[in-house]
Amino acid sequence: MSKAKVRDDGLIDLDTRDVDRWVGKPLGGARLKEPVEPNDIRRWAQGMQNPNPLYYDEEYAAESRFGQLVAPQSFAVCTDTSHGAGPAIQGHIPGQHMIFGGDEWWFFGGRIKPGDLITHDRMLFDYKVSETKFAGPTMFSRGDTTYISNRGEVLCKQRSTSVRYLPANAHKKDMFGDHEDRTWTDQEIEDLDKQKMDYYQSFRDLGHDKRLFVKVGDKLPRRPIGPHTLMTFTTEWRSYIMTVWGSGREYGESSTLQAGWLPEMSRDLEGAKVDPAQGDGLYKGPSRGHVEPRYAKLIGMPTAYGYGASMGAWIIDTLSNWGGEWSYIVHSNMQYRYPALTGDACFLDGEVVGLSEDPSTGRPLAAVKMVMTTQDDDVMAIGQAEILLPLG
Repeated sequence: MSKAKVRDDGLIDLDTRDVDRWVGKPLGGARLKEPVEPNDIRRWAQGMQNPNPLYYDEEYAAESRFGQLVAPQSFAVCTDTSHGAGPAIQGHIPGQHMIFGGDEWWFFGGRIKPGDLITHDRMLFDYKVSETKFAGPTMFSRGDTTYISNRGEVLCKQRSTSVRYLPANAHKKDMFGDHEDRTWTDQEIEDLDKQKMDYYQSFRDLGHDKRLFVKVGDKLPRRPIGPHTLMTFTTEWRSYIMTVWGSGREYGESSTLQAGWLPEMSRDLEGAKVDPAQGDGLYKGPSRGHVEPRYAKLIGMPTAYGYGASMGAWIIDTLSNWGGEWSYIVHSNMQYRYPALTGDACFLDGEVVGLSEDPSTGRPLAAVKMVMTTQDDDVMAIGQAEILLPLG
């Protein structure tokens, strides 16, 4: 492909020549060293603001169909060392950054439990370059991560979409303009907290019972999250096991760390041998824009912003909480369209849009449309999932 050049409109074309050689190639990266521990699951539920006692209260979990603490289906991405996005960030594009564009998941029946050690198969699936209002020429690359337990069980597969772009172009496009963080009155916060408690009570009321008598048109209880703050984003980040110093070990070949990050957004791998903060991603590296507004603005975002992988987890958790412990998400395909910004809240709404019978189990299969919006009705994420429901 042609070398990057300045176009007539002043934007810079992407130099994607180094990406082609990575498509379809088995990839390495890093893997976690130790098995999953109960507090890993608890920390995940806390970071994702999901107070379902099945995931943190061992006495409640002992009374469930599982008989023990289990991880939510969203937890799979927590066992990866790059939010599942590493395979979609291959090849060097000078001066690039990336944000998450979506996740498609296939789940194959297993659940992650304490004591499980998860490994991964990774591959860059494909990519295309399109024009966007955010950054002009933009790469949408899809990478696959397959999650495998130490028992040899293939648990799930994630196809993550990375949006790779040039911050220099994003500054020229200036999509967010003179953005200012939303402020909330005490009364608005009180009202939002009331909505949260109503939502939490909805899955408490279901408890260990089965979700029966589902019909097309049923609405899921609305789930509010936020307002987002630097504190909530930091808590999310630290709930990912990979963010603990020394938790992972590199193997194989991957170019994610050499993807073309700006100097300010790059890790100091030599310095990290003395001080791990120099290479942990948040203190120094590609994720620092999530919690430091100066670096968010450097890459074309208006302020600190949340993680795409967390948005995906919020959606999967919302579906799981509604379905209950006797349900199982078999597929989810979600597009992320707008970031979670500090000061914003988000609201997750779902509706059953189809019902069929799963041919392999005979169980009801519900198709659920999910939409995530801000308090201003900006669509943050949209997509559909299929959930196996229990027989009566």
